[in-house]
Amino acid sequence: MLYCVCLFPQRDVQERANSYRKRYDPHYAQIPPHIKVTEPFSMADDALMSVVADLTDVAKNSEPFTLHFHKFGTFHPTHNVLYFAIKEEPALLELRRRLYERLPLGEPKHPFIPHLTIGQDLPNEELLDVYGRLRMTNLDLISPIDRFHLLYRLDDGVWTVYQTFLFGKEC
Repeated sequence: MLYCVCLFPQRDVQERANSYRKRYDPHYAQIPPHIKVTEPFSMADDALMSVVADLTDVAKNSEPFTLHFHKFGTFHPTHNVLYFAIKEEPALLELRRRLYERLPLGEPKHPFIPHLTIGQDLPNEELLDVYGRLRMTNLDLISPIDRFHLLYRLDDGVWTVYQTFLFGKEC
């Protein structure tokens, strides 16, 4: 089964993201607006309880932090993705480091660029047109983060929360 550790921003950020995702993200219905802290990973069912114990320990030893979504970005020309960019947040980077240290994930395949996807799989022309308009738009959204979530992907491609882990607490 495929898993991923994600953060969900507060409702106003999700609503703003969804105002774009409805139009520009074909995966809109498969997962709420989120920030992937780990890349998706496969795991055998018998490893799940060990991973949950590790995630519980990471959460217990983490402090809440705040994310600041400050501009629109794109991964073009590598990937046709539009996103809300996140200002550098040391606590987020530390959380990711600790997750990769504790979980059997191997080395990340891609550099970590914290973001919240609002559009993907767009044709080049449309992506460049939309991004050209969005980058002129002011974006200044703040979201407190006090938990992360272990998600798993169902056969139909929908991602579902398996468990939520509150910072500073035993789950």
